Amino acid sequence: MVRRPVFGVLTTLVAATIAASAAPAASAGGKPLDLDAADIPALQARMSSGRLTAVGLTSAYLDRIHKVDRTVNAVIAVNPAAIAQAAESDSRRRAGKTRGPLDGIPILVKDNVDTRSQPTTAGSRALRSKPAKDATLIRRLRDAGAVVLGKANLSEWANFRAAKPTSGWSGVGGQTNNPYVLDRNPCGSSAGSAAGVAASLAQVAIGSETDGSIVCPAGMTSTVGHKPSLGLVSRTGVVPISAEQDTTGPMARHVVDVALTLSALQGRDPSDPATGTYPPNQPTDYASLLRPGALKGSRIGLWRLPVLGPDVDAVMTKTKNSLVKAGAEVVEVTPPYQARLGELEFPALLTEFHRDIDRYLATRPEGPRDLAALIAYNRSDPLEQTCFAGQELFEQALAAPGPSDPGYLAGRRELTDLAKRSIDETLAKYRLDAIAAPTNPPAWKTDCKTGDNDVIPSSTPAAVSGYPAVTVPAGFVGELPVGVSFMAGLWTDARVLAYAADFERVVPARKPPRYLKTVG
Repeated sequence: MVRRPVFGVLTTLVAATIAASAAPAASAGGKPLDLDAADIPALQARMSSGRLTAVGLTSAYLDRIHKVDRTVNAVIAVNPAAIAQAAESDSRRRAGKTRGPLDGIPILVKDNVDTRSQPTTAGSRALRSKPAKDATLIRRLRDAGAVVLGKANLSEWANFRAAKPTSGWSGVGGQTNNPYVLDRNPCGSSAGSAAGVAASLAQVAIGSETDGSIVCPAGMTSTVGHKPSLGLVSRTGVVPISAEQDTTGPMARHVVDVALTLSALQGRDPSDPATGTYPPNQPTDYASLLRPGALKGSRIGLWRLPVLGPDVDAVMTKTKNSLVKAGAEVVEVTPPYQARLGELEFPALLTEFHRDIDRYLATRPEGPRDLAALIAYNRSDPLEQTCFAGQELFEQALAAPGPSDPGYLAGRRELTDLAKRSIDETLAKYRLDAIAAPTNPPAWKTDCKTGDNDVIPSSTPAAVSGYPAVTVPAGFVGELPVGVSFMAGLWTDARVLAYAADFERVVPARKPPRYLKTVG
């Protein structure tokens, strides 16, 4: 969840430890592996030829977490079974029974996704226990042969606790730092997932979003993040904010890695009604659709969002020129209804959070059983107040109208309708294939006393409508990354991923982080 005004201990490593953005992975010979640059197809090619093992790759990432995460603080806990999972992958490969492109690939999982073998906390000290079973998406990752490397830090309760929170901070994990400039914020709430892949602590990470929490952290850390169409990926076993908006999706340094992971995650789940609308003709292999030249002949609407400042606008001008160079026709647009979306979203989320968090807590074997108990816990634990003390959103949600309230129902209907129309009408009016917009401003300084200083309106139309959005690195303002998001209509995930991949090819904007302490 990205906060808006309407919503209310750095450790210095020796320079030699963090100067390089990637560490060589253990292999059976050949050139050292640059973890930052290698994508999943390259890793699979090495493993197929015997030049790399899943154990070697996993060990390299665990070693990197040990050395670098003291500075970034993206990982709450590593998985003690990670090496054993990697060894099983190597055994399958030797037997000729590899399960697909994710087999042996280390993946970090945001710590609001249930894993029965490790605690799932949502960043809260109130929830330091193991859930009864794995989330559906975890089962799908395991079925694909992925190595669950560990749990990533997040903004506590996905930034839905305090009126003015600090993104990337949780009572369990502390503060996650932006790998590009360590005193700058990684954005919320999938902060650890984004910072983890940016710092090459995992090949892929899983994030979640209600409004902006995949795309904003990815944009802030020069990584790729995909917020899928609502219903494409199951949310069962993911700590909720709103069933009407919540999504889970992959984050990585390369579009192809995001596409391969999405292919494994997607599909219907009887326990998540939203996936009941999953269309039978939806692609199952998104990576095969990432063809060079996808942008050629397309019509892209450019939503500049000057509120993000002249430096970001300059990046968008370069983005426009690059899209034209790639063969796209670019039309400048401003999607309608944005002010009204801002008015309607927060009240709806209060009601939905109370409903959905109570349902989720009832599935946990230990810990608070409802929102009222969570509020009581936070009042009793001083460590939960070490960064920001407030829990105003919890208290407002507890007092919000119930899910059968006519006012709530009318507001939600209008909210969802306007969000869909915002995108649909813009696409139709200008005969567009997609809309491109800046994902984020340059990262602000992290400050527990003042909280976030963010204005990030571009995520809302796709988030509220349930339409897909993917962000890809677009450039830098000084040392701070800026992303560009591609969004389009429902179930157009393959299209926006193809555009992002072609943009990545034409504009190789990403560069590894340098872990600077600060900038002017």
